Amino acid sequence: MSDGESILVHLEEQILFITLNRPDVLNSFNRPMGASFHKTLERAAADPDVRCLLITGAGRAFCAGQDLAEALPPDQEPPDIRDIIRDTYNPAIRGIRGIEKPVICAVNGVAAGAGANLALACDFVLASEKAGFIQAFSKIALIPDSGGTFFLPRLVGLARATEMAFLGDRIGPQQALDWGLIYRTCSPDDLTQESTQLARKLAAGPTRAYGLIKRAFNSSLSNTLDDQLELERELQGMAAQGDDYREGVTAFQEKRAARFQGC
Repeated sequence: MSDGESILVHLEEQILFITLNRPDVLNSFNRPMGASFHKTLERAAADPDVRCLLITGAGRAFCAGQDLAEALPPDQEPPDIRDIIRDTYNPAIRGIRGIEKPVICAVNGVAAGAGANLALACDFVLASEKAGFIQAFSKIALIPDSGGTFFLPRLVGLARATEMAFLGDRIGPQQALDWGLIYRTCSPDDLTQESTQLARKLAAGPTRAYGLIKRAFNSSLSNTLDDQLELERELQGMAAQGDDYREGVTAFQEKRAARFQGC
């Protein structure tokens, strides 16, 4: 199935496969594509049959960020870029971080500008050896958006984040791995298989616990230690009420693999 031509979606083995599908413009976002992407995340959050999401791009790129034909249309008054960010990118980043299910990004090619930051907002990033991450904003006299100024200093430290944002140089997959930007590199031929294998593992895992872990990590970025300790106590209580907790303990005692149902 699809959510408009620009976003392709199919559900298999409780994995929601999401493909950015504007390959002729390197999967750059415009407003209709952003609306479709956000709607897809909203539906996935509410669907108990979805236990993991896997995002990738069609063609030779993952995502080149904003479609500049929309941002600076020829012979027309350009839209307020703040409105584009509000309508397209902020809902996407909030959706990825807010969905209490694992989100994997398989970066098959260039991830530039907002496309890079969309990838880095995901829980796991696997990158093809043909991939590259570019904070391209300064090349057109802009600043990183889509969470870039939030995630980058936390992922790589202020000095490297400043380097990426000021210089806008391409960061290759091995460098991204060495810096802690991503989870794993893969050969181009193995990217789909390895990302799908990880998605299957996560889809069979304790989905509710994954969601609570994600909630705790999100809160840790602004909480004090005391606040975080109290949050851990509350979330642990919620996790312990789930069927998967009982199944996990029983499986451990019986020395067998747990059969989690995601609740």
